[in-house]
Amino acid sequence: MLAKDKLDRPRDDDPTVDPKQIEWFSALAAEWWNPRGKFRQIHAFNPVRRDFIVHEISRHFGRSLEPTAAFRGLTILDVGCGAGLLCEPLAELGADVVGIDATARNIAIARHHAEGCGLFIDYRHCLVRQVVECGARFDVVLNTEVVEHVVDPQKLLQDCAALVKPDGILIVATLNRTLRAYALAIVGAEYLLGWLPKGTHDWRRFLRPAEVKSMIAGQGLTTTTVKGVVYNPLSGRWRLSGDDSVNYMLLAEKRRGSLTNSTPSVSRSRATGAI
Repeated sequence: MLAKDKLDRPRDDDPTVDPKQIEWFSALAAEWWNPRGKFRQIHAFNPVRRDFIVHEISRHFGRSLEPTAAFRGLTILDVGCGAGLLCEPLAELGADVVGIDATARNIAIARHHAEGCGLFIDYRHCLVRQVVECGARFDVVLNTEVVEHVVDPQKLLQDCAALVKPDGILIVATLNRTLRAYALAIVGAEYLLGWLPKGTHDWRRFLRPAEVKSMIAGQGLTTTTVKGVVYNPLSGRWRLSGDDSVNYMLLAEKRRGSLTNSTPSVSRSRATGAI
């Protein structure tokens, strides 16, 4: 976990705590976590993403999912954690989880919801570069639906790679820069179906799997898996697929003793929790 600093949550008896703000965060958290509310499409997408991540972590580290604390002893960083939709199930499996986000409101909501569930998750309102500078390293680093929202994706991915321990893994989930992705993820999801606010995505910032592979290859990471994620309009569910033309997830391993071609540069990217 990260060292204690000014980003820690204040004590319950802190005189600066505003009860009205606590009540407001409680109402907002309930809406964010409502699978039938305004964030229902995020909830529809999250299970396939979560199951892929859990399966790959258990496979890579040789962990059985039968014990309650299957991931005990593993450290996980979720970059752009949003309200904690991935952090919580990983913490429930016993992992030491750190969630960071550039949006203070997301962190406040995530903290509030985790407390209500009796989970300890180390949430921080900060950027990836700050975590790199504090010297922390993790068994697993997650970068899901983040890289397509930043100005310099290569610097963000370099910083994420620097945070992976030897023998650890990096998992990236993002959108492919294809005409099909433009048609479905932007025209369809934002303008026709209204699943996302208009302007959520910029197609020019989408990355092809080969581009992500290239960006992290010099950081001692080897890509081993690329899986597409597709939506079935009849069932209303997402599933893994060999078709990575729209959404995909990429897993890369940092093998012990691997060398990097360059030191991670200072990131000007801002991680967000948006899908």
